[in-house]
Amino acid sequence: MTTPSPTPPDSEAAAIAPIDQLPLGITTAPLHPIDPPKIGDFWPSARLAETPAGVAYVAYEDHGTAPVMLILLSQGASSDPGARDRFAGEIDRMDIDTVIARGGLDQDTGRYAEKFRNEDDDPQGVEAPPQSPWVALGFDQTPRAVDEARRVLAEVELSWHPQQGQPSGPDYRLHWSDRVAPGITRVWPLPWPGRRDRGGRLSLLASWLLMLMLAAVAILIAILIFSQAPEVSPPPPIPDTGQGSGGGSGGESPGSASPTSGEESPTDTESGQGPPSPSRI
Repeated sequence: MTTPSPTPPDSEAAAIAPIDQLPLGITTAPLHPIDPPKIGDFWPSARLAETPAGVAYVAYEDHGTAPVMLILLSQGASSDPGARDRFAGEIDRMDIDTVIARGGLDQDTGRYAEKFRNEDDDPQGVEAPPQSPWVALGFDQTPRAVDEARRVLAEVELSWHPQQGQPSGPDYRLHWSDRVAPGITRVWPLPWPGRRDRGGRLSLLASWLLMLMLAAVAILIAILIFSQAPEVSPPPPIPDTGQGSGGGSGGESPGSASPTSGEESPTDTESGQGPPSPSRI
């Protein structure tokens, strides 16, 4: 049984040329444009090793913390339940002081389930794909650590297993060997626009100051708009017509009755017209 060599294609050879030299002879390679800026709570800074099964990074959880070796499965290996189980099994066989954190699909069970980092509280789309499995290991910055990362990825890929039986057909090849891009991760909170690394304290301070300045400008604009608005005089009062139900100067009380035709009107008496003539029956 043979598998493709974990060596990247010639077209990518220039992109992974060593750019940094860690202590004790560890050679790193720059990040590719397809590498995620953040994996779980860790920020990758360089590549240590890569195979069709995944990539090993040098990563940091926060400013001033010690580096860790983070292994992320590729998209092809992440889609294979058998590859995910082999990856989880290799993690469960490690020393308890070696495993710092783990995350991704099918990594919340087993011996180190308490070190699983749950990220379900991060905002995500309705049809967001599951995250690829990853693990953060203690990194002593020795070549032996890099060899351990290659061994874990080789166990996932089955490339170091001896051939079984007599070959009598085409070479065996995993169905996901061509999908070697780094696995799917979720980035939250988002990094600074145009940056692929952590936002420092200076960047956070600048963002807060920018937000405060925009809020102050918005308040100032609102004050200027309302201060220059034309004055509106109150409406004129409604005149009282004296026809209210409670009686007024020109109204009659409800209990008063108008004089009838058979009664003497005080107005007629005062005008000198005499008593009224008797009415005819």
